[in-house]
Amino acid sequence: MGDEELRDAVAAGVLAAEAGHRELLQSIVEVARAIFGARASSIFLLDAATDELVFEAVAGEGASSLIGQRLPSSTGIAGWVLVARQPLVLDDLENDPRFARGVAESTGYVPKSLMAVPLLHEEEVLGVLQVLDRPQKERFSLQEMELLGLFANQAAIALDLLGRARRARAVVDDESPLGVVARLAATLAALPVERRDPALDLLATLERVLGR
Repeated sequence: MGDEELRDAVAAGVLAAEAGHRELLQSIVEVARAIFGARASSIFLLDAATDELVFEAVAGEGASSLIGQRLPSSTGIAGWVLVARQPLVLDDLENDPRFARGVAESTGYVPKSLMAVPLLHEEEVLGVLQVLDRPQKERFSLQEMELLGLFANQAAIALDLLGRARRARAVVDDESPLGVVARLAATLAALPVERRDPALDLLATLERVLGR
C-alpha cells in the first residue's frame, strides 16, 4: 500500500468514526426531547481553541439551521452552566438576567423555560446539554434531574469520542512526521498478529536508537 492509499484508508476510518459519534449525539437529543416532551433539545461543544460554544446536535426547534453555529462561551444560560459546572432549571427565562434573549431571537426560537446541564468527562467540561420548553405540568422533580444526568453522561462520552476523532483526523491530515507516525500506527493496528509483532520490535529498536 502506497503512502497516498494509506492516508486515504486511515482518513476514511477516522471520518467514519466521527460520523458515528455525531449520529450518537443526535440520537441523544432526539430521545431527550421525546422523553421530556420538550419543544427542543441541543448539545453544545466547547471549542477551547476559539473559546466558543458550537451547536453539535439539535432536535426540534432550530434543528434545520443551528448545527455548526457558534457563540462566545460566556453566552447566556449555556455559558453560565459551562463556567459554574452546575445543572440549572429555569421555568421563567424571561425574568432571569442570565438569559441572552437577543441571541435566542437570532436563532429564530425564544424558549420560555429550560433545563441545562454541563457535560463533564474526567473532570473536563466539554459542553452543555439543554432541554427547552418541557410541559409545565409540575415542579421539576428529583427523578427528572437524575434522568437528565443520565443523558448528560452519555452525551459527555459521545463528545469526548467526537473530539478524539477530530484530533485524529487533524493528525492524519498533517504532513509533519507526527502524521506519518499516526498513519504507521493505524497500519500496525490492522496487521495480523504474526506480522504485527516483528513490526513492533522494529519500532522498539527505533525508539532505543532515538532515545540515545
